[in-house]
Amino acid sequence: MFRRLPDLGGETVNFTIDGRPATARLGDTVAAALLASGMESCRTTPVSGAPRAPYCMMGVCFECLVTINGIGNRQGCLIPVAEGMAVETQKGARAIASEYSAKGDAA
Repeated sequence: MFRRLPDLGGETVNFTIDGRPATARLGDTVAAALLASGMESCRTTPVSGAPRAPYCMMGVCFECLVTINGIGNRQGCLIPVAEGMAVETQKGARAIASEYSAKGDAA
């Protein structure tokens, strides 16, 4: 499905996907790095649990939502992968942040 152009010897960065070490090219977005590493999906839907993968790669469709460094619902196609970044795939609906739960509202 996704195939990279030949490696031109660019710099690489190390990051993790669901706790597993991975490498990407410097300048790749998180979504591109996930696809290049062989990931077939980056999240599942909240209702049916269907796997979803990056689609538009330009921030319109929201299919590439991932958790980055503990912050959920980040659009992977808009964020450059960085050295040491921790990327996690999202399963179903994201939990409401604890600071909102303690207050009883989101505002």
